[in-house]
Parts: sequence; structure tokens; C-alpha cells
Amino acid sequence: MRRWSLRTRTLFISMLFAALIAGGTSVATYLIILDGMQHVAANAAAAAVAAARSMLVVAQDAAIDVAPAGEKGDEAFVAVRRKAFLNQLAASFAQAEPSGASLVFYDENLRPVWSSSPRAGTPALNAQRAAVQSTRQPRDSTVQAPPRMLGLVSESRLGQVVTHLPVQLSGGATGVLDVYYAPAAEEAVLNEIRLPMLLLAVVSMALMILLMQTSMAWVLGLVDDLRRGADSIDAGRLDERLPVKGDDEIAALAQSVNSLIERLERRSDAQARFVADASHELATPVAGIRGYTSILRAWGADDPRVRDEAVDAIDRESRRMARLTGDLLNLLHADQGLVLKTERFDLNALSRQQLATSASRWLEKDIEYVGPDDAPLAMVGDPDRVEDVMSILLDNASKYTPIGGSISVTTRRRRDIVTFEVADTGQGIPEKDLAHVFDRFYRSELSRAAAEGGFGLGLAIAKSIVVSMGGEITASSVVGQGTTFTVRLPRGRA
Repeated sequence: MRRWSLRTRTLFISMLFAALIAGGTSVATYLIILDGMQHVAANAAAAAVAAARSMLVVAQDAAIDVAPAGEKGDEAFVAVRRKAFLNQLAASFAQAEPSGASLVFYDENLRPVWSSSPRAGTPALNAQRAAVQSTRQPRDSTVQAPPRMLGLVSESRLGQVVTHLPVQLSGGATGVLDVYYAPAAEEAVLNEIRLPMLLLAVVSMALMILLMQTSMAWVLGLVDDLRRGADSIDAGRLDERLPVKGDDEIAALAQSVNSLIERLERRSDAQARFVADASHELATPVAGIRGYTSILRAWGADDPRVRDEAVDAIDRESRRMARLTGDLLNLLHADQGLVLKTERFDLNALSRQQLATSASRWLEKDIEYVGPDDAPLAMVGDPDRVEDVMSILLDNASKYTPIGGSISVTTRRRRDIVTFEVADTGQGIPEKDLAHVFDRFYRSELSRAAAEGGFGLGLAIAKSIVVSMGGEITASSVVGQGTTFTVRLPRGRA
């Protein structure tokens, strides 16, 4: 039993793919917006620091104006100026009201003596303040800075930016003014977009999954149609065809399967026809043998003439059956695929040899056999198979060429193709039969009427051999004038 169907697998893959795409897009978008808001917060913090510097200048000038003279070591003098400094600093802050900023002033002992907000300031930064006192150089610090990705699932926090500014006080002491900037507006923007962004990611995931599942359902529906069509086809019903819908890959697959079914149907029809024809051809000699056997049993033993006639007939019919079974075996081997040799040989020499063999076999018909030129014509291939083809064609021509006729073999080469033709001056083949001369067991009416009619397998065997060698064979004929068979084979290279 299948643990995972294709539909379940595609659902899992589509969910994973949608989560990666939608989730990755949401995270990337959030990080881009977060970087933008941090940049805005940094600019706002820089503006707050600039405003604080201006406030310090104004406050220091106000302190000088309130107590322009006095002894620097006089505590009352220092206290008056410090009070005037703090009052002016508070007034300046109240007048400017920098958005998101708060100020805390620390005296030379790093004690907070004034704050614009009760919640501003933290003792944890005293080390940074001490460093500013000693170096009299500004320094930045950041407090409350959570992980960047935490804002995707909770309230966004960019963290407060603190700038420590050194302040020269009366009496030669150095204080520190902390400028805090809390990016509340920027955090509010991030908090506002978080929920819509999450909803958009979820909706995008759902839409992607739905789209992918719809597409896959359509594809699987086409596959189911193919499966049902294939299930309806069995060995006895090759007339069924798969449905072909549209012009896509599934339709191409259905067309390929239909082409395969058509080839199987043709092969099945050919096999059925082969069995029927073979049975028909074998029935004739078998019937003859059985008939003459019955004659021998009835009275052949008492009549030497009848006995000899029956024995000759049985021998003739048995030899005919042997030829038929031999042709059937050759045709079967050709269908199963020939094992071809590759060697160099002389086609002209082979042709002359086969012509001599045919002349000896058909000596009583006084046929003139004309061969190719004495010049060699080299090619690379299987000489035994070429010899088989030429022997079949010469034997076929000799059967249907009358006494005193002629048979010729001509050869030629053009580029990488070698051609040989076997032409006779026999009875010829009617035009309507030319298209079927290479079919198994096919014989025209003229060939059936001939005394040396065969089984209709020789030309089928020749064509199978030629095709297996990568060539082609054709026939042309004029009734009453003769027939020409043309074989074209690749020349081959050693």
C-alpha cells in the first residue's frame, strides 16, 4: 500500500515552497523597512543632539549673564551660575520640545541633577560618562536593543540611542549631558505594518498552495484520464485509444502511447496474419502427404506404379514443407534482429559469384546472366547478408524469367551509398501488386499461376535484412517486359 500518494506529496511540497517564498519575502520586506526606520531614527537622534548642543550654548551664556563676576572658588558664585544654567537648559528644552528626545544632566560627580523626563537616565552608563569626563569627547551608547527579528512576532523595539556630551561647568569641573532619543514613531510604524504583513504572508501562502494544488489537480486529472484509458486497453482490444486533449505535454504523452498502441495493433495483426498464412501454406503439403499416405495404405503396396508416384509426391511435398519452415525461421530471425558483421569485401566479385551459382541451378532454362564490370567495388558491411539478399533476388528473377531470357546485375557507388540492381526479362508484376511484393506470403496472380511459385516469403526476408543494414529496397516492373529490384546500402567505412 502506498504511504504517500502523488497528490499528498505535491501538497506537502507546495506548502513548503509557499512557506519559503512567502515567509522569505515577508522577512526580507520587514528587514528592509527595519533598516529604513533605523536610518530615520539615527537622523532624528542626530537632530536631537544638534538641538541639545544649541541648548548648552544658550544655557552657558545665560549662566554668565546671571553671574558675570565673582570668585571662581566661591561656592555661592558657582551655585548661582549652575542654577542659572539648569534653568535656562530646562527653558530651552521646553521651548524646543524635540520629538522623542529627553535630556539628563550629570554633575562632576555623575549625579543626575536635572532631567527632562522622570524615566530618563540609567546608572548602567556611568562608565561611558566617566570616559567622556576624562576625554571631554562625546560618546554614543545604545540601550534596550532587542534582536532584530523579534519585531516580527512581538512589539518592535529599536532601542534608545544615547549621546553623552561633555559640559564645561563653572569652577573648572566637567559635567555630562545625556541626550536620549527613543524612536517611538519609528517603532509605531513597524508595529502598524507587522500585522498586515503577517496577514499578507498567510494569504499569499494560501493562494500559492491553492494555485499549485489546482494546477496539480488538473494535471493529475489528465493523468487519471490516461490511466483509465490505458486500463480499458488489453491484449484483445487494441482498437481503444487514449484521449488527447489540448496541445501540451500530457497530450503529447497520450499521442505517443496511442502511437505505441497502433504499432502493437499492427504487430498483432501481422502476427495473426502470419499464423493464418503459415497455417494455410502448411495445410496444402500436409493434405497432399495425408492423401498419398491413404492411397499407399489402400492399394499402393499392390501397384508399383502407384507406390512410386505416391512416394515421389510425398517426397516433393515434404521438401516443400522443409523450404517453407526454413523460410519461416529466416523471417523469424530477421524479426528478432540480425547480428551483423563488419568487414571489407568486393561487391562486384560477390555479384559475379552469385550469378554463377544461379546459372548452374537454372541451367535448363538457358537464361543469360550478365554481371557487373570486372573492376572492384569495395564496401564495408556483412557480406553473408548481402549474399543472402542477392541470392533471394536472383532466385526470384530466375523463377519468373522464361526460357532464353536474361538477368543482369549492375552496381554503382555514389558518395557513401552503394547500389545494386537485379533486372530480369520475365513476366513482370502488375502495378496494383507492386506495393505488396514485400509483404509476407503475398503472391500476385501471375506468380500463383507460375509453375515455380514460392511461398511469398523471400522478398519479405530480403527487405528485413536490407532494413536491418540501414538500407532500402524498391521494385519497379512492366508487365510482359520484366522487373527490376534496386537495393541501396550504406558503403560503410573500415
